[in-house]
Amino acid sequence: MPAPRVAGAMLGLALISTALPYVVYFRILATAGASNLLLVTLLMPVAALLLGTLILDERLAARHLGGLVLVAAGLVVIDGRLLPGR
Repeated sequence: MPAPRVAGAMLGLALISTALPYVVYFRILATAGASNLLLVTLLMPVAALLLGTLILDERLAARHLGGLVLVAAGLVVIDGRLLPGR
C-alpha cells in the first residue's frame, strides 16, 4: 500500500487534474456549444508554450511561433467574426 502522503497526492491529481477538468469541459459544451469549446481546446497548446517559457524558462523556437500563428489562423477561421462577408 502506498503511504498516506502518496495516496493523497494521487487522489489530488485524480480529482484536480482529471475529474474536475472533465466536468468543466462538458459544462462548457452544454452551455456554449461545440464550436466555442473547440476555440478553448485550440488554446491549450498556446497556454502550454507560454507556461513553459515563463515558468520553466524554456526556449521559444521559430517552429513554436509558426505553430502559434497556425493556431491563431485556425481560431480566426473557426470563429468567423473577423472575416468579411459573414
